[in-house]
Amino acid sequence: MKLSARQWIPIVTATVALVAVVGVLVGIDGQEQPSMEPTPPSLDLGDVLTGFAATLRPEAPYRPPTASERRDVVAALSPLFGESSRIDRSHEADALRPLGFTPTMGTDPATGREYALVVNERGTERAWGFYLVDLSRPVRLAVEVPHPNFDLGTERIGLALFRAVPGAALLVAGTHRRAERGAGDVAHRTDSAFHAVATDLAERDVPQVQLHGFHDDSLPDTDVVISPGAGKAGEMIRRIAAGIDDRGLKTCRSWERDCGRLEGTSNEQGKVAAEQESVFVHLEMNRSVRDDERQWGDLVRAVARGLEK
Repeated sequence: MKLSARQWIPIVTATVALVAVVGVLVGIDGQEQPSMEPTPPSLDLGDVLTGFAATLRPEAPYRPPTASERRDVVAALSPLFGESSRIDRSHEADALRPLGFTPTMGTDPATGREYALVVNERGTERAWGFYLVDLSRPVRLAVEVPHPNFDLGTERIGLALFRAVPGAALLVAGTHRRAERGAGDVAHRTDSAFHAVATDLAERDVPQVQLHGFHDDSLPDTDVVISPGAGKAGEMIRRIAAGIDDRGLKTCRSWERDCGRLEGTSNEQGKVAAEQESVFVHLEMNRSVRDDERQWGDLVRAVARGLEK
């Protein structure tokens, strides 16, 4: 039986409450050790993410984190991106709790790979993001979803791409794009936790693929718009574009022709990536593609293959 978004909300809330109650592990020396508790095996990441996105509303409370809070988020998440031990990762990520996040660990049944999941608290102004990190290897790809529950379907496409590339990190905004008169539009602001984490990854030279959506009639006869944002089109993005074409999707390349207002040149994460000379792929998909799992599945496979060097 398929549950509605409203029915998923208590399930996600109960899961977060379970993690909070479990609290800490006691080490062999009798001292309390901070930990990230495993997500219950019956809970699927797709359900968690879909339920999370479904709750985001323009009228929900939100405030951007302060500069100090942004630094704290990055400092706590950074160990998850490298080769730190599980204990080190647990210790650092536990620092996210005072910032309103719940960190958990588990194994994704779809891939068999261990992950860390960090989710902001719900119903408060600290709606600062959903971060999923594949722990099977150091992070080598950032998949970004800046407009969940606005660019409909991008969150599930983001999860599919995360699963297709071992060593990926999935960044999902914690607020609706229109929250607080546009303060929640993390793709066009530099004062979000999302932007701070993306900046950290760009400085590590981790390629970023950011997913967006557009209405079919905004650019007729085009399925996908691909752009390097404020940067230049290098070998990797050209390879990705060719792969998308090979899947039968009509692709507009911003470096070859005008793709209208869908090129992402004002995207803040793209600007930082350009400054760092790091790969940034701004990917816009029309509604028909986002509504057709076969088509967006082909797109995900093309992107994953294009990322291979």
